[in-house]
Amino acid sequence: MQVWLHLVYKIPRNPSKVRVYVWRKLKRLGAVLLHDSVWCLPSNPKTKEQFQWLTVEIKELGGEASLWESQLVLGMKGEDIIKEFMEQVEQEYVEILAELKKKQIDLVSLSKKYQQIKIKDYFESELGKRVLSELQNARGGING
Repeated sequence: MQVWLHLVYKIPRNPSKVRVYVWRKLKRLGAVLLHDSVWCLPSNPKTKEQFQWLTVEIKELGGEASLWESQLVLGMKGEDIIKEFMEQVEQEYVEILAELKKKQIDLVSLSKKYQQIKIKDYFESELGKRVLSELQNARGGING
């Protein structure tokens, strides 16, 4: 059974840059918004550490935050939550595939983008594997 981390937080409305900072950090981690200010990640040592750091940061920024670890008992299906994680990374993988079809491509930039997406691909998308293969083929085509 999948174990989940839930970050629950509250931040003062002003200054708004603090709210934006936390939101951007959550998006970079690939966290999924479950409800209002309840964000979710699959539990593993890396995600736990990331959410612990963010919990401390939110408190240092004048907010309130708590970190929970749980298992789904009733309500949403675990597969539904996993699907949300998959959809967000696959949308970004599709963008890379579209870029790879262009005549002029920036492989360095696309490779960096792939690495950033891969960090939040917690459930190892098949599309992500295809993107990696396409990037490797493109690299071979340029070098060859």
